[in-house]
Amino acid sequence: MDRIYSYGRSFFKTIKEGNELNWVIGNGIGGFSNSTITGGSSVLHHGYLVAALNPPVNRYLILTRTQEEIEISNRKYDLTSQSYINKSKNGHEYLERFTFDCIPEYRYRVEDVYIKKTISMDYGYNTVAICYEIENGIEESNFKITPVFNYRLAGEAIEKSKLKFNQEIKDNMLTLIPNENKNIKITLKTSEGDFYDRKLIPTNLATPNYLYEDNNYYQIENRTGFLGLDNHYTPYDINIKIKANENKRIYLICTIEDEISKTGFQIEEEYKKRTNDLVLRAGYNDNFANNLVKAADHFIVKRNSTGLKTILAGYPWFTDWGRDTMIAFEGLVLCTKRFDDAREILESFSRYVKGGLIPNLFPDTNTDPLYNTVDASLWYFQAVYKYLKYTEREEDYKFIENKIYDKLVEIFKAYSTRTEFSIGMDTDGLIFAGSGLDQVTWMDVRVGEIVVTPRHGKPVEINALWYNALCIMEELRIKLNKEDLKYRELSEKVKKAFNKKFWNNEKQCLYDVIDKKDDSIRPNQIWAVSLPFSILPKEKEKLVVSTVHKHLYSTYGLRSLSFMDENYKGKYIGELINRDLAYHMGTTWSFLIGPFITAYIKVNDFSETSIIRAKGMLSVFEDHLKDGCINGIAEIFDGDFSSTSRGCYTQAWGVAEVLRVFKEIYRK
Repeated sequence: MDRIYSYGRSFFKTIKEGNELNWVIGNGIGGFSNSTITGGSSVLHHGYLVAALNPPVNRYLILTRTQEEIEISNRKYDLTSQSYINKSKNGHEYLERFTFDCIPEYRYRVEDVYIKKTISMDYGYNTVAICYEIENGIEESNFKITPVFNYRLAGEAIEKSKLKFNQEIKDNMLTLIPNENKNIKITLKTSEGDFYDRKLIPTNLATPNYLYEDNNYYQIENRTGFLGLDNHYTPYDINIKIKANENKRIYLICTIEDEISKTGFQIEEEYKKRTNDLVLRAGYNDNFANNLVKAADHFIVKRNSTGLKTILAGYPWFTDWGRDTMIAFEGLVLCTKRFDDAREILESFSRYVKGGLIPNLFPDTNTDPLYNTVDASLWYFQAVYKYLKYTEREEDYKFIENKIYDKLVEIFKAYSTRTEFSIGMDTDGLIFAGSGLDQVTWMDVRVGEIVVTPRHGKPVEINALWYNALCIMEELRIKLNKEDLKYRELSEKVKKAFNKKFWNNEKQCLYDVIDKKDDSIRPNQIWAVSLPFSILPKEKEKLVVSTVHKHLYSTYGLRSLSFMDENYKGKYIGELINRDLAYHMGTTWSFLIGPFITAYIKVNDFSETSIIRAKGMLSVFEDHLKDGCINGIAEIFDGDFSSTSRGCYTQAWGVAEVLRVFKEIYRK
């Protein structure tokens, strides 16, 4: 039995404490559902239905949440738990336990009435189901559900004046068409109950305000400099009479699809079964790994433009990024034995190769992808190589030969000459990249005219990846009997130049960038050790790992800059500009634990002592899976005392790299 995440009242003594813990589930097309463990919103992206209008992008908040109230005789109990300006609704006081196992489950008790509430998504559709199981007490009661609607971009607040809808009720269905987009039809179906128009609620106020859930306050957003308010639309209540000692099963379904063909409980059971089938396929038989397999699933989604799978970089705001996809590829789809998805992802990105470049990102709109990255294309070689190592089937080599190989040759030719963003090969065989305001490595923040981490020149990880790409192409061209483009000769030249120019004898590690010889101690050098084809001699690999361990290791990953550096920033908090200036200047990145553990056990020859240490480094992530975004791994943490989730609250390459090294050290 997998470990279920369970949270009793000690985790939400106050609404503020409850707002620190949240959950997310995906629908396989870029849409998702997420909220806090107390059921309210603490960030702008929270909502029970965030729909992808053009999968996996154009994500809009449709159903913010449902709010419940139970009336027993004349005693009313509001189960809503939400912060507002200068006040809060404290429905968490009736919440006895929150659990998460595939889906979120809330268990409330009011007097002698027990209420279970779950939220599930219909996989492959922009549809959410909210299910209730109620055990009534010895008195009759009235159960009221208030659906809270919206129509706005996920992550952007909205004014009440823009929340206008045409609406209609027919039988047990409410239909809303937002004035902002007449092509969208929001449908809410209830299994039973009567709709009550909230405009009819008696009031002494001159301007009734019952149509809006206004002045929502988002605790986490406020911590990061957001000062605005948010509003939602509540046109109707649903009233359900429950007899004494009666047991009720009720569901609501909200969708923007054309029809509703399932019950809410069918959607719930299908979602659970599909998730558990993925765990069985992966075959780990380990609680920690099984939960990572579940976490991995939410990032693997379908892209409309190709009809193929892609990988979302993270929730709640990232789309599919080329670099993130290729780094996360092994952990998400190979370690989980989702080989059909792996093929689709490789083919999907192959269709977008342009001038030898893999897209950096697909914007969250209908615009063309951006190509401002030097490393995504080089990580693509790694993804292809690892795919073949995991499958080792002739049919997979045929797939690579027919669909992918020519794209790899195109990338090689572009990089060995010159392509966009000042990317090209120097006479020493090393790759240079970037100029002006371009930020083309993963350390890519720019604030206006300020390039925070200017890595123009020859970055260390880019050239380690380049060497590995050449070695991979040599293996592939022999296996597939392709033209010899002198990959071996060039790889030897690159290796010689790399060792001569990147070694920093004073600090006993690698320069971060040459030719300007940036001697900042950064984590990028770890890939020179962790990648499959070794570019350094063994003794220098050990020194690199030792230096990185001392200066950068920080429990949940590696710092982006040594804590001893005068430019080091140990906190990632506050307004956007302050966070941007710290993003790659000391902030801890979770995904870097993967290459570090791989390098650590490699230089120690997989000794028993090194494996025990590596298992300890990995085991702390079991604690983190219970925190922040439940069963997710945060993008980043502070450099000082890495503890609180920062940035994107669950990140594809963080989950992927932890699962990958789990498989590596446990030899699963």
